[in-house]
Amino acid sequence: MPILRVRVDGVTQGFPFSPDQPVRDVLDTTDLRVRSACHGLGACGLCRIRVLEGEAGEPTPNERYHLRGTELREGVRLACQVRPRGDLTIELLNPAPESGWKSLPFPLFRDGQGRPGSAVGLRVPSLALQRPLGLAVDVGTTHLSLALLDLRDGRWLAQRWGLNPQAVLGADVVTRLVAASASLDAAGELNRRVVEAIRDGLWDILCREGFEPVHVVRVELVGNSAMLALLIGEGYERLLQPAQWSAPLDHFSPPDTAAWIRTWGVHPEAEVEMNAPLAGFVGTDLLAGLIATRLVEGGHPALFIDFGTNSEIALWDGSVLWVTAAAGGPAFESSGISHGVPAEPGAVFRVTYDPGTDRFSYGIIGEVTAKGICGSGLVDLLAALRRSGRLTATGHLREGGKSTARFEFTAAGRVLAVTDRDVDALQRAKAAIAAGIRTLCAKAGVDPHTLQRVCIAGAFGHYLDVSNAQAIGLLPPVAPERVQLVGNTALTGCADLLLYDAAATALESLRATARVINLALSPDFDDLFLAGLYLQPLLSDPDE
Repeated sequence: MPILRVRVDGVTQGFPFSPDQPVRDVLDTTDLRVRSACHGLGACGLCRIRVLEGEAGEPTPNERYHLRGTELREGVRLACQVRPRGDLTIELLNPAPESGWKSLPFPLFRDGQGRPGSAVGLRVPSLALQRPLGLAVDVGTTHLSLALLDLRDGRWLAQRWGLNPQAVLGADVVTRLVAASASLDAAGELNRRVVEAIRDGLWDILCREGFEPVHVVRVELVGNSAMLALLIGEGYERLLQPAQWSAPLDHFSPPDTAAWIRTWGVHPEAEVEMNAPLAGFVGTDLLAGLIATRLVEGGHPALFIDFGTNSEIALWDGSVLWVTAAAGGPAFESSGISHGVPAEPGAVFRVTYDPGTDRFSYGIIGEVTAKGICGSGLVDLLAALRRSGRLTATGHLREGGKSTARFEFTAAGRVLAVTDRDVDALQRAKAAIAAGIRTLCAKAGVDPHTLQRVCIAGAFGHYLDVSNAQAIGLLPPVAPERVQLVGNTALTGCADLLLYDAAATALESLRATARVINLALSPDFDDLFLAGLYLQPLLSDPDE
């Protein structure tokens, strides 16, 4: 994969990109963005860069219009017009202000007909505007993801993701639910932070892409049950009661959406849609993911896992959809890990071990200094430590035949470490997932070995090495080619609901066939959880 190298203040950072991808789009996934106000059409002339090394192709007519001949001869170009096929080194001439919002660093899952970008079966906007726009929002525990779409033809115009600012009141859903239940002020603060964050993300898109907020006439929101309950300000107390975790959330409807509309600055008569979650901890993000992947359209057993702080699992047995939720905790997103960072430039995302030399190798996202290790890198590291004999199946770190509390390693010139507490955090997260998988398979009478399709959703899965995940018991033991890393299906499915009538029909069909299993009330959960703590393939007998 070619590398885009960006020189800033004498320091060069490198970022991998797909050939023929506009330089502007590559930069938008990083902290080094250029100014822009025309959706990358080359109409505003703001996104100026200087090409220092590499082949950038011939200037486009738009570049010749905005740039003088002397500038072109000096290597000045427009980032949105340059589509390199090989390595390129540039300098930013008109950098944009720093923003907490970035374009998604990985492609969204799109498959088949009637997906975003297709005009087949589109819902007709209720407001007759020349260019009606729709906003899809996935309210996650750690991140918020947004996509702006053209309601006339279903085209994706832009997407962003950023941190959920509720994290200051708790990294996990339970902590936030407790805070909201104990104080109306805290509940109001949790609500306000998300509403304002959606506004900030939307305006980052609108200002950067050159769209008017008044053209946004429909907003669709999905998310896990806790995030949606905190957003609407009702029902969150019930989610702290285990007996309610598999019960439908009654009276689930947005309160005063007019207040949200005023905050967001969209069209005064915009429609704001939020479907009720399936049950206590099974949200519309899972339902959206099932719509996006069309999991239930096949007659063979299929499994869907959306890894996250609140991990949701669905098993299709050919006629019934079995669903549950597991408290994965923030470990999958490397939150709470000693040197944990998101899966972005600077993250260790790949670890390999050579038994012949007893050496570890580390892959870094981008040509930048290592900042830490992301979720997929942590999975790889634990699998590599197991192969090297430095980590036992019970999660104890060893060095030189003796127990130790940490394993230090050097990646891209920086010393990082994984501790016994980090190992324990991932063990507990994966044990909850393993217990969920085995419980659903037992209820459905499905042998995990016979699963014909396993969909791994969420940002965590984008860089996941399937064989390493299976080696430590995170994924079921099926042929790797049956495993699909499908990315943020919640946002894709949310866009389906925003755009297509058929998606709403599919949603109701999913509700009708779903059976929710409350793991807290499952008599075998404790035994399955304990078995899942072992760092070895799922369904194996403990070997240590």
